Amino acid sequence: MTMNVADARSSEPRISTTGKTDKPASDREMLVLRGQGLAKSFGATKALRDFSFDLRSGEVHTIQGENGSGKSTLVKVLAGVHTPDSGTIEIDGHLLKQMSSPFQSLQNGIGTVFQEVLVVGPQSVLQNVWLGSDGLFKVRYGHEERVAKATAVLNDLLGLVPDLEAPVETLSLSDRQACSIARALLRDPAVLILDEATSALDVATRDRLFDILRTRAERGKSVLFISHRMDEVTEISDRVTVMRLGETVGTLNRAEATPARLVQLMTGSDVSSEPRKRAATKSKTQRVLLEARSIALLPGRQPINLTVQAGEMIGLAGLEGHGQEALLRALGGGVTSSGEIMMHSQGNTAVVRNETEASKHGIAYVPRERKTEALFLPLSVLDNFALPTLKQDTKGGLLWPAQSRKRFFDLAKRLGIRYNDADAPVSTLSGGNQQKIVMARWLAADPKVLLLNDPTRGVDAHTKQDLYHLLQELTDIGLAVIMISSEVDEHLALMDRVLVMRDQEIFRELNRSEMSRTSIVSAFFGKVEQ
Repeated sequence: MTMNVADARSSEPRISTTGKTDKPASDREMLVLRGQGLAKSFGATKALRDFSFDLRSGEVHTIQGENGSGKSTLVKVLAGVHTPDSGTIEIDGHLLKQMSSPFQSLQNGIGTVFQEVLVVGPQSVLQNVWLGSDGLFKVRYGHEERVAKATAVLNDLLGLVPDLEAPVETLSLSDRQACSIARALLRDPAVLILDEATSALDVATRDRLFDILRTRAERGKSVLFISHRMDEVTEISDRVTVMRLGETVGTLNRAEATPARLVQLMTGSDVSSEPRKRAATKSKTQRVLLEARSIALLPGRQPINLTVQAGEMIGLAGLEGHGQEALLRALGGGVTSSGEIMMHSQGNTAVVRNETEASKHGIAYVPRERKTEALFLPLSVLDNFALPTLKQDTKGGLLWPAQSRKRFFDLAKRLGIRYNDADAPVSTLSGGNQQKIVMARWLAADPKVLLLNDPTRGVDAHTKQDLYHLLQELTDIGLAVIMISSEVDEHLALMDRVLVMRDQEIFRELNRSEMSRTSIVSAFFGKVEQ
């Protein structure tokens, strides 16, 4: 049962994503979604305290906040995953009595795409795109109509259509996330919520998605957008509402929402959202730690030869799926078509044949998908941290956790990990703090080479700055870092060299004097420009 809410007038013109100014209209004609005084607690943790916002027809409205500020809890409340402890939700001016399930959220015209890539790997692309569309006994569309609709939306998103019968797990991460977005777009919801959904997309797919969002806005469809990437926020947003510690800080229009202003509101300080420029001249020992010889990522591809020096930071860049992850895994002892990996340490050379040997010889790999590849979510924060170093704490076949706990507290302080209880499940931490746990785990193992797979994806400005500072400290003392990043600014600011991958080969190697936004992005598309 719903309750009508009286109209309220507003003379403020609306600036749409197309840049046009609409005629003034009543608030209730413009508002499609409103949350007021929303609060949600999980035990002693208050994820939402008193959060309010409103979403207008044809608007892209961004919710900004640091990791742990309550954004994901808000999304899950609107998606029907969580029921708020207090507060109200209105849709099209009607007060909802409750929205206690994802099905109810969909029935109310809200489609949600989460940061986690939610696909069923063994099932086909077509099955994943239409996942959840049918009832228990009712099939909504026939096969031919499903193929036609899926083909149209995937072509708009990807510029091409993958094999619809192929298992979705054979696609790149970006294309798998595109399938999740296509699933929501096929329902044509009045409100589309994108919760860090762009963090897994490559540049070209992200740009096509933004074109789709602009087209939808012209039709009066609305988007609630969440992203930590400031360039995305300033490009696509009509308004931005900032939250801090589960509360509303303020709402800015497009002109006011500068990166500096947003960071100041999110953090209460003037911390920059950009990485600090790495010194152009940095002393090196010229000591080679890691060497790759004749590594072919696929049969017939140009073999890769690479030497990595102590204290060096190397970036791996390129469009999603062009070999960055395959090369990083190969350096960590993964399977390759040919070649060998060698680790040089203390005058000795060891051939690395697998991941176990890589770890033994001081190579640590931090995966991109922390929840599926790095963390055991039901286990405690401390247990997740201690996994690689358990042997250090085992005496006479018994585990003595005191040293592990001490290492954790030391590294937690050093990395600025925010947690309430080290014995609580790691799932209770924000995404950024979960990422720091994975980093701390491997730092405790005292690695010589750190392989990072897009470590700042989906984390806030403060956490990024903590990680940037840590990486600088580590390389200053001689550790080598090889890092995939999907953000060009990170390559420009942090890296000594950038290897741009294309078609499973190194297309171009750029040193610091050659690096620019133009040279890096051009290489993504097979062009050599300065």
